[in-house]
Amino acid sequence: MAVTPKIAPSMLSSDFANLASEAHRMLDFGADWLHMDIMDGHFVPNLTIGAPVIESLRKHTKAYLDCHLMVTNPLDYVEPFAKAGASGFTFHVEASKNDWKELIQRIKSHGMRPGVSLKPGTPIEEVFPLVEAENPVEMVLVMTVEPGFGGQKFMPEMMDKVRMLRKKYPSLDIEVDGGLGPSTIEVAASAGANCIVAGSSVFGAPDPAQVISLLRNSVEKAQQQTLIQ
Repeated sequence: MAVTPKIAPSMLSSDFANLASEAHRMLDFGADWLHMDIMDGHFVPNLTIGAPVIESLRKHTKAYLDCHLMVTNPLDYVEPFAKAGASGFTFHVEASKNDWKELIQRIKSHGMRPGVSLKPGTPIEEVFPLVEAENPVEMVLVMTVEPGFGGQKFMPEMMDKVRMLRKKYPSLDIEVDGGLGPSTIEVAASAGANCIVAGSSVFGAPDPAQVISLLRNSVEKAQQQTLIQ
């Protein structure tokens, strides 16, 4: 059974001075999720937003807030983000090697959906135990750029990780983030990604709705071809 396509514009590329209206604009254009990049200036060199911004945005939308935490101590963020209204809480496997079981349990107990992400240099095998655990993550985010900055070039070699995940876990939500747009979506969709994060390719487009539609259609087409095969 094919997993549902989910298009998640990265709000890192939005106008932060008008975050609520930007969120409404993306949802009106057909977005499924809003992707929120949380960077602590330590795990990655950049510093972005925290729980107060999520809380402020939540007052203006009921949308699924797909929070990607590029932080050194993800356990410290679970309660604040749950209180702020985060929907999904995706942490990095590199930052949680010793406490991921407790982390997943806490995320779920606070009503959020757990996901795990990995940097380009991290072997895909490191997330297998988290997907296969008795209390598993529900999504894997494969970074297709180095985390920390927007607007980077897509790394096609990361699609081997996506293919391996899709073959091993047919019903898993697999997200890709970094350099996704009209020129790269087909390779990502054909590899098996169904959750697509796109920043500058959506926000910088003359017609963002058309780009969101194109991304979704590419995932659906790739899934149909897989079923035919």
